[in-house]
Amino acid sequence: MERRKFLTGAALAGAATTLSAPALAQGKKEMVIVSTWPRDFPGLGLPAQRLSARITELTDGRIDVQYFAAGERVGAFDSFDEVASGNAQAYIAADYYWKGKHPGWAPFTAIPFGMTYTEIDAWIKYGGGQELWDELADEFGLKNFAAGNTGVQMGGWFNKEIESADDLKGLKIRMPGLGGDVMAKLGASPVSLPGGQIYENLVSGAIDATEWVGPYNDYFLKLYEAAKYYYWPGMHEPGAQLALGMNKSWWGTLSKNDQDIIQAACNEENARTMAETNANNGAYLNRLINDHGVQLREFNDDVYEAFGEASAEVIEEARDHSPLSKKIYDAVLEKRAELGSWTALSDMAYVQKRNAVLNR
Repeated sequence: MERRKFLTGAALAGAATTLSAPALAQGKKEMVIVSTWPRDFPGLGLPAQRLSARITELTDGRIDVQYFAAGERVGAFDSFDEVASGNAQAYIAADYYWKGKHPGWAPFTAIPFGMTYTEIDAWIKYGGGQELWDELADEFGLKNFAAGNTGVQMGGWFNKEIESADDLKGLKIRMPGLGGDVMAKLGASPVSLPGGQIYENLVSGAIDATEWVGPYNDYFLKLYEAAKYYYWPGMHEPGAQLALGMNKSWWGTLSKNDQDIIQAACNEENARTMAETNANNGAYLNRLINDHGVQLREFNDDVYEAFGEASAEVIEEARDHSPLSKKIYDAVLEKRAELGSWTALSDMAYVQKRNAVLNR
């Protein structure tokens, strides 16, 4: 009797094992992620690879991520269409790259004179930003989450000193997003290039100036070999948010648990990328100056005033594009004022006071 029970149990266990393999295979999801960043590139490329691997890890392989850096499957700026069409399941990028499709995409990365990391993070998570992002993304069949941030960026690399707005006239400068539109208002010629093509274009003279991110990221592009004047602060990207954009139809096939895991992985990488960038920027700025003779320059007040005037025009034009664009930009401007008033009394005020005391 006991032997019969054992054999019956073993048979049932064997049947369960036979059934479980196909069941697991059916439950497994392939997730092809295409990126706008070069492979193994410190600052942006590595976090994208880290997030991709983390999704597979946290889902115990239920979501099998295959990651493709820029140019490995599609060109960097083709990643949006690759995902919207369903040819890939997700992209990792800066959503302001898609402003030509709709200017409403820009605020979900950065706009000139926009929000810092802490401000945009607050807006997205607790100020209605995610809901607006979802409304825009839905028009393109996408679902997006914040998945990294660069913090306040540098103003860019120049081969000459910028002492007035007139010095920008005629410059061919790599600057995507609305920042590039600001430069165009001031007489420059903005060029949108993926990160992997900046160095060769700056060295060859195809462009005269460029922005990228900040000391940590810029060091590894070796931009110091082609330009020596490094300007700060960047008005164009005060807290550039990076994104994981997913095909919404594919997103809808996931279980609630796996959706929550992907969102948690994005939240983790959003904070981690910012921490990593902050941890490295100071050290790499010292290397640029001490080891490579880079000359740090601050944009003067007159140049910044010109940036501000041109920025107001550019934002108003983007706002007038459509009812949804107006809705997004009105929300951004309202939150910039509201959150900025607290930033002025908290982080900004404290750091100014701290530095004044310590530097006496």
